[in-house]
Amino acid sequence: MSKRIAAKYKINRRLGVNLWGRPKSPFNKREYGPGQHGQKRKKPSDFGAQLQAKQKLKGYYGNISEKKFRNYYKAAQARHGDTSENLIGFLERRLDAVIYRMKLVPTVFAARQFINHGHVTVNNKRVNIPSYQIREGDVVAVREKAQKIPMVLLALESPERDVPEYVTVNHQKLEGTFVRIPKLEDVPYPVQMEPNLVIEYYSR
Repeated sequence: MSKRIAAKYKINRRLGVNLWGRPKSPFNKREYGPGQHGQKRKKPSDFGAQLQAKQKLKGYYGNISEKKFRNYYKAAQARHGDTSENLIGFLERRLDAVIYRMKLVPTVFAARQFINHGHVTVNNKRVNIPSYQIREGDVVAVREKAQKIPMVLLALESPERDVPEYVTVNHQKLEGTFVRIPKLEDVPYPVQMEPNLVIEYYSR
């Protein structure tokens, strides 16, 4: 399990953004990096900007390893169309991202754990792989035995996020449909994401 779970908000201060837009992020109080040299921010080089863009996008989706993330880049590059848009499509089709977008869990980290514990079905079949790629028209649901878990009820009541248009969700039944693969402009990132710089990083 990634150490990122235990110290996820350090990512915010290291990257200089409130990555998930959460009110309790310590970045809201201290807008600088951790450690004694955290306040000495320099303007990044081109490589530094590319690396930061990659770290932001990779960090936002929780526990994606470098190997997995690079594989998404390779798959996006192999597809027709804009590589950066293809990359966003692969990331947003992850089951943990879809569960998070539907507001069935409070965080992307919780989504991964929730799926690992077998609480989610796709088209009425249990799936416990957070990176499982959802297709257009797939129905994602919370299994009945997990519908009263406090974490789920907390997520439903949270005013922090809205459900984007590329998914539909019935919060009474705790199920939803992945309608279409989104474009970058459709994804409700709390901070600016620059997948074009991520592509430049891997294209070096």
